[in-house]
Amino acid sequence: MVFADLFFMYFFLPLCLILYFSTKKLQYRNAVLVVFSLIFYAWGEPKWIILLLVSTIVNWILGLIIGKNNESVVAKIALFASLIFNIGALGVFKYSGFIIENINSAFGTDFSPPGFTLPIGISFYTFQILSYIIDVYWGKVPSQKKYYKFLMYVSLFPQLVAGPIVRYSEIAKEIDDRRTKLSDMSDGLSRVILGIAKKVIVANSLNSIVQNCFGDMSDGFAGLKSISTVGTWYGVIVIGLWYYFDFSGYSDIAIGLGRIFGFHFNENFNYPYISKNITEFWQRWHISLGSFFRDYLLYVPIFGKRRKYGGLFLVWFCTGLWHGASWNFILWGLYYGMFIVIEMKIGKKKMKKLKGPLAHLYMIVVVAIGYGIFYFEDISSLGRFFKNLVGFGGNGFIDSSTITSVRNNLFLLLAAVLLSTPIVQKVKKLGDKSPQACVAVNTIGIALNAAMLIISSLLLLNNTNNPFLYFRF
Repeated sequence: MVFADLFFMYFFLPLCLILYFSTKKLQYRNAVLVVFSLIFYAWGEPKWIILLLVSTIVNWILGLIIGKNNESVVAKIALFASLIFNIGALGVFKYSGFIIENINSAFGTDFSPPGFTLPIGISFYTFQILSYIIDVYWGKVPSQKKYYKFLMYVSLFPQLVAGPIVRYSEIAKEIDDRRTKLSDMSDGLSRVILGIAKKVIVANSLNSIVQNCFGDMSDGFAGLKSISTVGTWYGVIVIGLWYYFDFSGYSDIAIGLGRIFGFHFNENFNYPYISKNITEFWQRWHISLGSFFRDYLLYVPIFGKRRKYGGLFLVWFCTGLWHGASWNFILWGLYYGMFIVIEMKIGKKKMKKLKGPLAHLYMIVVVAIGYGIFYFEDISSLGRFFKNLVGFGGNGFIDSSTITSVRNNLFLLLAAVLLSTPIVQKVKKLGDKSPQACVAVNTIGIALNAAMLIISSLLLLNNTNNPFLYFRF
């Protein structure tokens, strides 16, 4: 099941809210969330709910063992068992085909890939479980004694299949004690509507532009054969806007739904396109994933010692690999890691000397090229993309189809660029200046919410397939 779906918006969610708020007992409310979360997850692929349940049972038991035997050999064995189980599950279901294909390529063997379909959300809920287990081992949080509460933490449907990666420490208290205020309902609902609009109105439209520019894996990225240098740069910039509105839209819905149910998830995007360098960009983009690797992987001892650059290499290698079982994703991660290291070598003070438009242009160029590495999953298409970027593709400097695309989508592109900045937040702050301004801002906000919901609903009438980008991961 997906959020950008009329069934979810007008049946599943309202029914869940009715049953949830029909009782004041938190125990029953938690039970409602567990049941609806499992239904939500099982809706598309019922068989994978078994993997989810097995994973939660195994890790709940291991968490209890670690909590009761803190800093002992038994706790270390339980931690090691959890790491093997969780990383092993990811390896089997997400990377086994990739590993076998590379073995066949390197050694001329003919092993058959297992052909597993990727369980939805496995990368996200596995990382949530790992963060819980490690935090229990480090003594940051107590182990959860009740299985159904641990199951609710892992399976909570607002963030189950595409994040953000919610750590147990962030919501541990709210699992046992939470309230939903009227302001939570209002702010949460507004955030949900905004997220749906980002996906349905903006991201889907931007995706259409990208398809017209480049095509996709299904047609071998056919557009690369005819698109010009300017068209290639235009296309990857649109890819960046598409990715932002798709993934931040999902995060908005998840955070908004969390607020409605009394949970306060951390922000996952903080207007990354206003950044002045790549380090800042990754402090604003997919914050929950970046902080996970920073806190749990950066300082892992390599050959018995903490190695600064070895840790960075490991972080960015794993960041790329986490996104997909393909060499382009690994290259994409290492590409960003290279710029992070370069900026570290230059130093913060010297980086700050690169000011204004020049700093912003540097960030945009690096990030745009990164989107190309991310999008073109086969090496031949990626090579063609790089040739097109620098004018060696043989298709000229600019083409008529690119000019037509910009002209036809100018309003959408300008709106997307504008909405990727904090302009909405600045408008909201105007309401703090006086009671009259507050009423005006709130009235405009209600009208915009109603308009976005109506437009999104109308667009969804003839569109039954709206998976979010990060469902793939």
